[in-house]
Amino acid sequence: MPQAQTLMTGLKYRLAERLFHASWLSGSQQKHRLTMRLFNHCANAGHTGALSLYGHMLFQRGNSAQEKAKGARFVIKAAQAGDVHAQYQAACIYEHGCAQYQSDPAKAVTWYARAAECHHALAAQRLAHAYREGSLGLSVCPHKAEQWEAHARTGSDAELH
Repeated sequence: MPQAQTLMTGLKYRLAERLFHASWLSGSQQKHRLTMRLFNHCANAGHTGALSLYGHMLFQRGNSAQEKAKGARFVIKAAQAGDVHAQYQAACIYEHGCAQYQSDPAKAVTWYARAAECHHALAAQRLAHAYREGSLGLSVCPHKAEQWEAHARTGSDAELH
């Protein structure tokens, strides 16, 4: 049974992604509600992609503090599951803080580094800047700044979040 549920969740996620990116019926409230229900179901089932994408949407565009908090929780779960885009978003959450996650520069650096090591260019750029400026609790270190800048140049240009 769990394997069937996992398969069904994966199918629902793929359908939600296609609906989300489809240009037909743009502006349709019914399409939007269906898509968000599918993403919500998949995220609640623990689907990493849904936790990352839907969590990001809720955190950035949620209509209430509860939706934003739920989005942050989903993003952190996806980051812990290894989603590189969620790792970058988790770093941003810990850098700036939010209602349920206090600003924690050490955790922000950890998540930026994890994302950067997986070729997330924006994460590597943020670390380079932090070492150049001495922010996020890091000491100024031009050598490390250059290493992260080089890492950023070899990173992915296809950041989704």
